[in-house]
Amino acid sequence: MSTRTAVTGMSAATALGLGTEEYWKAVLAGQNGLRELSRFDTAGHPAKLAGEITEFRGADHLPGRLLPQTDISTQIALAVADWAIEDAALDPEKVRDYDMGVVTSNALGGFEFTHREFNKLWSQGPQSVSVYESFAWFYAVNTGQISIRHKMRGPGAALVGEQAGGLDAIGHARRTIRRGTPLVLTGGVDSALDPWGWASQQAGGQVSVESDPRYAYLPFDERAAGYVPGEGGAILVLEELTAAMRRGAPRLHGEIAGYAATFDPKPGSGRPPGLKQAAELAIADAGLTPDAIDLVFADAAGLPELDRAEAGALNELFGRRKVPVAAPKAAFGRLYSGGGPVDVLTALLSIRDDVVPPVAIPEPSRHFHGLDLVVGEPRSADVDTVLIQARGRWGFNSALVIRALRA
Repeated sequence: MSTRTAVTGMSAATALGLGTEEYWKAVLAGQNGLRELSRFDTAGHPAKLAGEITEFRGADHLPGRLLPQTDISTQIALAVADWAIEDAALDPEKVRDYDMGVVTSNALGGFEFTHREFNKLWSQGPQSVSVYESFAWFYAVNTGQISIRHKMRGPGAALVGEQAGGLDAIGHARRTIRRGTPLVLTGGVDSALDPWGWASQQAGGQVSVESDPRYAYLPFDERAAGYVPGEGGAILVLEELTAAMRRGAPRLHGEIAGYAATFDPKPGSGRPPGLKQAAELAIADAGLTPDAIDLVFADAAGLPELDRAEAGALNELFGRRKVPVAAPKAAFGRLYSGGGPVDVLTALLSIRDDVVPPVAIPEPSRHFHGLDLVVGEPRSADVDTVLIQARGRWGFNSALVIRALRA
């Protein structure tokens, strides 16, 4: 058995659209999915914009029995998993149940569900709390619900690393395949756009309070003043390459070629952050050098200090060579565990279509910290190998290398 890991199915849900092609069309058109939150009255909140998915209704995609026991984040995860399985032309009934695993990441838990039940507890008493509160809030619930729905009884895991967690899940899924499980569903989905979830995100001090969606999330721009939270994510079907070919998988989107994770040193230690090292290790894990990278999907925090640090790491990594940098999340928000997987899906589409998606920045300044940030219009380019970066709060760094699948 080879150790090569292929992506045979994928799908996403973001504020730019449901499903791979709807999302990709909006990205290439430079659409902006940031808008004022509609789920509650944001009066009194300094931040009012979010990457809210307004077109998703759980009842349109899932059986009624699942709705009362799941948070919106889990409903999105289940629907996107269904779409990824369909894209892979996978019939779980025809695969041995213990040969299929599920590895997902989650950073926020079932915020909306659990806060609704807490409100019942405080206002109506414990007898009014849903029995499903025992698990609907939990970080592992998406892994569990996907596993149950599709009878995937192989290895399962749930990783928590904030924005870095989605790449960690994909890296762990690749490791699971190398250990002998032929197929693993992986990725991440998050949502916390209820009143308490919204307040908790603002409390971190990194959320943009700009009221104009065009200027709210401007990574690497001199006007950057924070990020805009979003909801959604992506799910991928990963398979060991020979097993995928034996199954007759109709699409081989690309290969998970390298992965690494690091942790920042203690503040004040004088040691540099670990993002550059994560990228170097991921590239080395793929058996490559930085010269092989055609495109970078940046973490793109939208905060001046963090953007300068990431730009510095990339400039050191590539030297005088200017590698195109993409940050499509500026148009649909920072998705926490869902952000990295959406970047991976987008990078696979970039490979497929030989195009770099633009960052939705109006009237772009030229202060991009020396980066070749692609703005305004899509850029045609030969894209074969892509580096994806993600950072989680409190020091998590992850990097993934994907490339066109060469048999």
